[in-house]
Amino acid sequence: MDMFRSRLPKPFDLPKRLMRLGELAYNLWWTWQPEAGRLFGRLDYDLWGRLGHNPIRLLREIGRARLNQAAKDKEYLAIYDRVFEQFDGYLAQANTWADTIHPELDDHPIAYFSMEFGLHETLPIYSGGLGVLAGDHLKESSDLGLPLMGIGFMYAQGYFSQRISEDGWQDALNNPLVFDDLPVLPVTGEDGQPLTIEVEFPDRTVSVRLWEIRVGRVPLYLMDSNVDANQPDDRLLTARLYWSDLDRRVMQEVLLGVGGVRVVRALGYNPSVWHMNEGHAAFLTLERARELVAAGHTFAEAVKKTRRQNVFTTHTPVPAGNDEFPLWLLDKYLAALWPELGLTREEFVNIALHQQPHGETFSMPVLALKLSDGRNAVSELHGEVSRKMWNFLWPESEAADVPITHITNGVHTANWMARRLQNLFAQYLGADWYDHLDDSDLWEKLDQIPDAALWAVRTHLKRKLAFYMRERVRERWTAGGYHPVQVVSSGVLINPYALTIGFARRFATYKRASLALSDVERLLDIINRPNMPVQIIFAGKAHPADEAGKQLIQNVYRTVKKAETGGRLVFLEDYDMDLARYLVQGVDVWMNTPRRPLEASGTSGMKAALNGALNFSVLDGWWRESYNGKNGWAIGEEKEYESDEAQDAADAENLYGTLENEIIPLFYVRDGKEIPAEWLSHVKDSLKTNIPQFSTRRMVKEYVERLYLPALK
Repeated sequence: MDMFRSRLPKPFDLPKRLMRLGELAYNLWWTWQPEAGRLFGRLDYDLWGRLGHNPIRLLREIGRARLNQAAKDKEYLAIYDRVFEQFDGYLAQANTWADTIHPELDDHPIAYFSMEFGLHETLPIYSGGLGVLAGDHLKESSDLGLPLMGIGFMYAQGYFSQRISEDGWQDALNNPLVFDDLPVLPVTGEDGQPLTIEVEFPDRTVSVRLWEIRVGRVPLYLMDSNVDANQPDDRLLTARLYWSDLDRRVMQEVLLGVGGVRVVRALGYNPSVWHMNEGHAAFLTLERARELVAAGHTFAEAVKKTRRQNVFTTHTPVPAGNDEFPLWLLDKYLAALWPELGLTREEFVNIALHQQPHGETFSMPVLALKLSDGRNAVSELHGEVSRKMWNFLWPESEAADVPITHITNGVHTANWMARRLQNLFAQYLGADWYDHLDDSDLWEKLDQIPDAALWAVRTHLKRKLAFYMRERVRERWTAGGYHPVQVVSSGVLINPYALTIGFARRFATYKRASLALSDVERLLDIINRPNMPVQIIFAGKAHPADEAGKQLIQNVYRTVKKAETGGRLVFLEDYDMDLARYLVQGVDVWMNTPRRPLEASGTSGMKAALNGALNFSVLDGWWRESYNGKNGWAIGEEKEYESDEAQDAADAENLYGTLENEIIPLFYVRDGKEIPAEWLSHVKDSLKTNIPQFSTRRMVKEYVERLYLPALK
């Protein structure tokens, strides 16, 4: 395996005493270790911010004089030594959870395939929650010591940056990535040349080279088709996330599934588990079967042998999230595959045939469901919805007996929890609290934390959010082309002491971003209450091809910029992981308004909850499992409506009423020390119920014990 190890590029020009900063910059472990991040920031906070928290660019652009100064700074060196002691201990740890609880995983690698991975804002190779979940899955797998590797794409154009015009229209700006500025390492073979694999299409072969990202102990291998051997169009196949063009989309998914298997083989791995994070990688099931057919097995035998090791996670009941291709595309791009499987075209199509009102399609989730033994949805309600949705694949079964289980999503706590809050927990719960993250008994000790101490942290985080928004506006204003109305609409008038509600997510229509704006006059009365002001911060992107989503952003923005709002409605453009971190840590309430039951899980509310924000959400996805009447508020009821319009009207009325009669009065009730004691009792209940249950610690352990280990038998 050593012959395939990626190699560090040309070393940084660093003082000998600080030489290991370059090594740390190329391992994303630092992103979930607050003190490690501060090790870079302390060199030059201004430059660190301007470079988007990119340690590689920082080490290249900072002056040598400053580095020499840091190399003589006793306080800085003390932090440096402490961080690297932790880093070395982490990488060398021999008693991880996987080592001690499940030693049977030794020498049984897990291959985790995803179209996107959200790891850090400097790596814009993700579009939203699916990718951030995948990134959190890798980070937690590293913490637990799982022998897991990630497989995905290195998108040369990244995901777009968002600019909102004065009229509220979303413009997409492509920002080509400079790989030398990123923590990505070229993977080479024995000869020192880039390691490549090939994928055959009926009329040509596409070559793919590899990059590696180190995520703690876990390697992430990313495919890149921009190689000289490919035709110009093929060099663009991995340039962009989620091509709208169906030809490129199906070729991408062939590369991810078929090419991904070949990447794993070229690297010398023989995984015992092949985990598909959504259906984009489902062609891997066919490539694994093809390997056995080539060795002399029939297709039926090959499927029987490989199905046990395949795990498929479905993430959405929304049709747009489940890729399906017209059959003519199979003839165009996959005609060479079915003979290699020993199948006729009709037999091949029937593997994943889906009868739709508009005709027959080849369904990627159907392919994954039929050729996998491990199948799961991502929340309890989503499991119910998925079993009904795919019941037709098991016509002899009742919906409740369809073999799709659920493992509710979680979030990587260290990655999303504010440093101040982590320090507070260390003070009152014990220095080793993080080692017992998913132990519910530990969190009963939260009552020992004085209200004043918890409120001081919450107030600090709100001030940080306000300062962050103002600095973002200052940067855009000084860059030019920013209308004064946009300045006001972007948060410069925000009050860090007022009740602040966050709403940030992908602007898909089913998420109903404008539900809170259904009755503008009533909303204006709510946000402008004398002595009880309310602020609502909106953020999110629509896919560049989603015209309905872009119109939704425009409608929200046109309300936000009304003078009557007094700057209390805000829209923050270019939502990314950096902005998300400030929002989930700094708001008081996290609002989520999907049209039930279309939200499979959701994770942004979990991130807000672990920072002390209270959720105010439709009883869909994860919140249906968490809500207990004391740890936040529900929007609407668990019921079916005769129409979407009726559901929207009922939910909007409930939303306004709950704000007016419960949330706002509770927040502004203060004791003699100006502390909202009753509000904080709800916060503590939220922390107790949500941190242990909705963490990736619990989630990944469930994947291991319920889906990965059965694949080894």
